[in-house]
Amino acid sequence: MVFVCSGCGHEEPKWLGRCPECGEWNSLVETAVSGKSAVRAEHSAVPQSFPLSQVDSQEGARIGSGAPELDRVLGGGIMKRSTVLVGGEPGIGKSTLLLQTAARAETRGRVLYVSGEESAGQVKMRADRLGLRCERIEIFCSGTLEDILTVMDALHPVIVIIDSVQTLYTAEAGLVPGTLSQLKYCSFELISWVKDHDAVLFLAAHITKDGVIAGPKTLEHMVDTVLYFEQTDGEQRFLRASKNRFGSVDEIGIFTMDAGGLSAVEDPSLLFLVRREGALPPGVATAAVLEGSRTLLVEIQALTVPAKGSVSRVFSGHIDQARVSRIAATIEKCVGLRLSDHDIYVNVAGGIRINEVGVELALAASIYSARTGISLPPRSALAGELTLAAELMPVRRLPGRIKTARSLGFDSFVCPAADKSPAEGASQEAEPGITRVKTLSAAIRALFKAPASGISAANS
Repeated sequence: MVFVCSGCGHEEPKWLGRCPECGEWNSLVETAVSGKSAVRAEHSAVPQSFPLSQVDSQEGARIGSGAPELDRVLGGGIMKRSTVLVGGEPGIGKSTLLLQTAARAETRGRVLYVSGEESAGQVKMRADRLGLRCERIEIFCSGTLEDILTVMDALHPVIVIIDSVQTLYTAEAGLVPGTLSQLKYCSFELISWVKDHDAVLFLAAHITKDGVIAGPKTLEHMVDTVLYFEQTDGEQRFLRASKNRFGSVDEIGIFTMDAGGLSAVEDPSLLFLVRREGALPPGVATAAVLEGSRTLLVEIQALTVPAKGSVSRVFSGHIDQARVSRIAATIEKCVGLRLSDHDIYVNVAGGIRINEVGVELALAASIYSARTGISLPPRSALAGELTLAAELMPVRRLPGRIKTARSLGFDSFVCPAADKSPAEGASQEAEPGITRVKTLSAAIRALFKAPASGISAANS
């Protein structure tokens, strides 16, 4: 017999009033040692290693999910013997995405959909509404780990979907379902099964009010891929990877939700732009940013108003507030435009969250435009990283950004002056419509033509 903490799963050979691992009082419960542990201890076989050079690299072949946007985020498809954790707000479409994946996955094997929150009739009603073919999908409604493993042993599915991981329960992990020890123990058993049987495991997870997956952070370390579903103010859904052992975490999948379920947005070029006739309003700039392997043109909107108190504030929901504050401080120090007595509001059209450094030049231009009241030239796009000395640093895949901007009708592009050879630099300077600058001041002169009057008027 051992004493197991019901909060964190820590084991002690004797009872203690307080768990030394998590600090909870009266959480140690007397638990019988599982037979599996005893068998493992008495096993007479000697573990042996083998050379890595003898491992077949094709062992982890990928399976197409049937959704190109999901395959993009996963790194090219679903990797066998892997575990994918999908988190998101209630009603954002986690169950819809997993059910569509179960029906459309490019495999001939069986797919087991384990529902701990809905009945079989409710799952079938959703499948009929989405128009999905369910011939190869097996449904099992239970949260008991032992029953799920028994069904998996009998069915031998290629893909296992657990909706959701918070509903799993086993008596081996304590008396209270939904605890941290329950999540870790049940997830470990399921992960071990799919790795031994060349299968794939999807786990749907709830999130907290802070937007992170509920439960121990250890659960994210146990899985191979962690995906987050995000929702904008409209019908768009963004799927991002915060961890991916088999691909990049820079890719983003874009979906729209309608009566037919989640539909992939394969060409999001115009999704984050506001089409206007004539001159742009002050505070609007177009940034060419990278999201994984794609170039997106997004509209950055800025607004500055006199601060109502002695301390100015920054309001930004889609660009990091620390980045906005740094750009504003750089403008004030190196350009001479006073912003410390103004509140700054920053928005991104379409609601997409941007983390790429190439947005900084457009962000600085939009703040400058909002503060001075001078509009940027129409059909102009920007890309560049800004240093604290107001210097512009080269950005990745600049030719691709320029090509995308031109394909969407932007005839002017302002970007950093890259370090190129003389011959290559000469050809680039002669390229029409492209302005290469080294500092933020030079970019402002190129965009606004008369920055001095704007600065004096704004500071007066």
